[in-house]
Amino acid sequence: MYYPYLRGRQFELIALREYAQQRGDNNQIIPIIEPVKKTFNSLKLAIPRLIAGEVKFALILNPQVGEIEDSSHITESLSIELENKDNWIPTFIVTNNILAIRTAIHSNGYENVMLICSDMLDTSSEHFEALAKSDQVKYIVSNNRTLKRTLRGHNKFFIRIDDKFEAQKRNSDYLEIPEQKFTEEHLFFGEDGYQGFSDYTVLTSDFKEGGATPYAVSIHLTYQKANEEIWIRHFTSESNFGRENIQGKFAEAARKAVHFLDEENIENNASNELRDYYNQEKYPGLGMVKKITIKNHLELINSIL
Repeated sequence: MYYPYLRGRQFELIALREYAQQRGDNNQIIPIIEPVKKTFNSLKLAIPRLIAGEVKFALILNPQVGEIEDSSHITESLSIELENKDNWIPTFIVTNNILAIRTAIHSNGYENVMLICSDMLDTSSEHFEALAKSDQVKYIVSNNRTLKRTLRGHNKFFIRIDDKFEAQKRNSDYLEIPEQKFTEEHLFFGEDGYQGFSDYTVLTSDFKEGGATPYAVSIHLTYQKANEEIWIRHFTSESNFGRENIQGKFAEAARKAVHFLDEENIENNASNELRDYYNQEKYPGLGMVKKITIKNHLELINSIL
């Protein structure tokens, strides 16, 4: 099972909404969502679509980045959407806040909880070990092999998480690295003793909000090689000397991407959407481009698994 880690921003959530509607009869994806906005309109739209599409999701109840200062606002604002606890997984990022997490779990009666182990967590702590071994906790998200050995035999689902996207300082830098290996976890996570694997899709794990109009447009698409490894291609504009004509920059990048998709006979909902924008000479905006790249990755992994 694949557990993509996404922030609760507009276009990440649109990608999840559309994936849930378009996935067909098969689903091997449980997204992990970290809310980052004080307003919950996008989540209020996304959660019912995920539920209707029978896509279970993990919702982080103590986000560590973004605008939310009081975590109780999440469950209060989404009380209707989260009413049926069978549809979602209560999730906590564990740093040095073990007592607060134990209190939240017990006071809300949460079951089948997911714990995401941060780099600041001392997994040898007896307090953390007691929390992780408790009957209420089912999922452990970490790449700590020592922890996996410690919890062996306690009926936990271990999910390996990695940061796979190698972000460049500038979009134009991707001109020098047209493609690179992205992951092979889908081939080996079971052999390595994990029940699932996680990454940040085609986004970086670093949280950045907003940003200026870029000098270059780059479209990042994952695909599978003949040896079954997943690689990522970067399709980047050429006229990168100023911030003007963003529509033209998109067209340059999209032309390269569509040529590759056609050459490799890659076809899914995301790739067809990109083709439509390019063929109709429409510029959808950079947010929609990000949505397409995320959805392409979700569709790829789901089809492989």
